Amino acid sequence: MNLNVVGLDIAKSIFHLYSHSTNGKPLKKKLKRTELLAYIANMPESLIGIEACGGAHYWAR
Repeated sequence: MNLNVVGLDIAKSIFHLYSHSTNGKPLKKKLKRTELLAYIANMPESLIGIEACGGAHYWAR
């Protein structure tokens, strides 16, 4: 199992993904709302941590 840990900073229209590459370098990806689900669906199995804010409840639903 190749489990990555990804941090997701949520907003209304722009999302920021933070992780580390296999060689330890930080990865940052800026995605629009319409791109987010397709990008996550094509990622390897990952543990995604989402910030706790008012928008988190909306996206959790």
